[in-house]
Amino acid sequence: MDIANRWDIFCKVIDNYGDIGVSWRLAADLASRGHTVRLWVDDPAPLTWMAPGARQGRWGRITVLDWNLASDAATLAALQPAQAWIEAFGCDIPPVFLAHQLQARLPGTPPAAWINLEYLSAEGFAQRAHGLPSPVMHGVAKGCTKHFFYPGFTPGSGGLLRGSDLDARQHTFDRARWLAETGIRWNGEPLVSLFCYEPAALATLVTHWQQQSVATRLLVTHGRAAAAVRALPGLGLGHGNESGQSRGLSIDFLNPMTQRDFDHLLWACDLNLVRGEDSVVRALWAGKPFIWQIYPQHDGAHHAKLDAFLDALHAPATVRQSHQVWNAIQPPPMPRPDLAEWAPWAEDARRRLRSQSDLVTRLVDFVGAIAARVEYQAENR
Repeated sequence: MDIANRWDIFCKVIDNYGDIGVSWRLAADLASRGHTVRLWVDDPAPLTWMAPGARQGRWGRITVLDWNLASDAATLAALQPAQAWIEAFGCDIPPVFLAHQLQARLPGTPPAAWINLEYLSAEGFAQRAHGLPSPVMHGVAKGCTKHFFYPGFTPGSGGLLRGSDLDARQHTFDRARWLAETGIRWNGEPLVSLFCYEPAALATLVTHWQQQSVATRLLVTHGRAAAAVRALPGLGLGHGNESGQSRGLSIDFLNPMTQRDFDHLLWACDLNLVRGEDSVVRALWAGKPFIWQIYPQHDGAHHAKLDAFLDALHAPATVRQSHQVWNAIQPPPMPRPDLAEWAPWAEDARRRLRSQSDLVTRLVDFVGAIAARVEYQAENR
C-alpha cells in the first residue's frame, strides 16, 4: 500500500558521517520512487561532497532543511503535512514541530506514521523488537505511537538499504575507465580500499603488503583513514593527496567522494576494508571480500554485535578471525586475507541478501500498513 507520499526524515550528525550517509541514501531512494522528502539535519556540510547539489535543492523531490527550522513558526506554517516521520538513529523530533503538525492535521486525517529507524544489527533482540509499537506517554505528542524499525539481514527484519538502480549501475560499471577517470594509475595489480578508524592491526597489514613479491595498490579514503596511514612509521608520506610507493605497496590518497563514487570504489577493488554501518552495507552489495571495522563501544557491546553479523553471513573461520583481530577483539596475528577463499563467500552473501526485499520497500509497506490500521480503527469506532 503505497500511501506515504511525503516524508519528514530527521537526522543529527554525531560523527563519522554514517548517520547522514544512511539518512541521505534513504531520502534518495524514496525520492527515486516518487515520494517527496524533507530531510531535517543539524549539520548538512557533509552533503556538499556526499551528494553535490543537495543543499541547493538540485535533487528532485528532496529538500534539505536546517534542524533549527523545525522549531520556526514561519517555516512550519508553510509546510504540508507528511504521512511519515522518521527519527534516524533515535534522534528526537523537536517538540515545536510535533505540536504544530498535530494541531494542523485536518479532521479525519490519520496522524503521520512515526518511525524510529534504529541501528543495523543482526542480534536476536533487533528482530524481536522490529515493528513493535512504543506509546508516547508524555509531552506534546502524548497519546501518539512510535514504531521501531530495525534494519537487518533476514526477512523478519527491516532489510537493508539498496537503491532501486543498484543492479543496473553495477551491470554497466567499467572498472578500468572509472579508475582512469579518478586518476588512479592502475596496472592490473590487486586493489584494496581503506575506509577505517585507526585499527591497531593496520601497521601489520601494510607491512605484509610491502613484503609481497606481487604489488598491491592501497586506495585510502579521505579523513581518518588517510591520517592513520600517514601516521605509520617508515612510509615517509606527507600530508597532501600525493601517491606513495613503498616496495611492494603503492598508496593513493583519495579526495572526498560522492556516495555513488564510494560505491564505484568498492566495486573496483578486490578487497574492501570498511567501517561503520552505511559502508558495510555497500560492501555487501559490492559482492567483494571485505573486513568490517565496527564502531567501538566503551562497554564492549560491539563484540556481540560483530559476532551476530558474522553468524548471519555464514562467515568462514579465516574471515571471522580477521574481523576479530581487525577490531582488536582478539590479539594478533591477523590471518592474511585469502581472496580466493573469501570471494565465493562474499558473492554468496550478496546473492542471499539480494533475494530479499530491500529496506525502503519494507518501510513503505510498513507505513502503509500503519495508515490502513488507523483508518480501519477509526471507521469501526
